[in-house]
Amino acid sequence: MKKIISLNELPLGQKGVIYRIACAEGEKRRMMELGFAADTEVEALLKSPCGDPVAYLVKGAVMAVRNEDAEKIEIIRNEFI
Repeated sequence: MKKIISLNELPLGQKGVIYRIACAEGEKRRMMELGFAADTEVEALLKSPCGDPVAYLVKGAVMAVRNEDAEKIEIIRNEFI
């Protein structure tokens, strides 16, 4: 079963595929330059001690993303992965 959630809801160690980025065009472009593009697999790796930001593995690189930015990235999470 597939489910669309925002990136900040992805549990650590789980993977998903980016569905869309729902934000202003300039912010969307910045996220895409970091590798967060549609149909890209992303994995939640680590959380900072205070919980924000979270480190994600995307296109072979580890990126730290604030929760306020991660909630604008929608992903498809396969419940069986």
